[in-house]
Amino acid sequence: MNKAIFFDRDGTLNYDPGYLGDPDKVELYDYVPEGIADLQNKYGFKIIVISNQSGISRGLISADDVDNVNSKINDIIKAKGGEVDEFYYCPYHPEFSEPEKCNCRKPSPELVFKAAKDFNIDLSKSYFVGDSECDIECGNNAGVKTVLVKTKLSEVEINELQNNGKSITFVAVDFREVCTFIIDDIQEEFFEK
Repeated sequence: MNKAIFFDRDGTLNYDPGYLGDPDKVELYDYVPEGIADLQNKYGFKIIVISNQSGISRGLISADDVDNVNSKINDIIKAKGGEVDEFYYCPYHPEFSEPEKCNCRKPSPELVFKAAKDFNIDLSKSYFVGDSECDIECGNNAGVKTVLVKTKLSEVEINELQNNGKSITFVAVDFREVCTFIIDDIQEEFFEK
């Protein structure tokens, strides 16, 4: 079985201008392409992106826009020797879509489970990395370790999350620290065996 890192997209891999639909506006955070290449090539992780893209149901962006942005993100990562194995996204929002269509929307783990099936992923050896409460909750719901990258939430909001029973395995200040934690964590597990 494979191990994977599930990444949120906007605010985790790239700066989030809100409903990103223009590939020319894609700007990845520092160390994202290099970090993903390392995690994939040196440590054998599948790289999966799981995102909510409600801008589609809101009529602000199209599915093609989302696909074009995803392609641009992957092109930047490929230039450094890595790549996202698959992008999964939920285009729905309860205010703009029928409720039954919204089951794929984080914090539901539905897309994580779909990816686990598609790529034969062992969730017990996997991680979810995101910048928001719904990302942490999605990781908790899927039974994976969670890493919160501090691009959006304040210390107070992070403390509230933890006080409300959301399990955060690690809080990282930036993407480099995300990668360092995961690499240290898997090596620690290896030496414990």
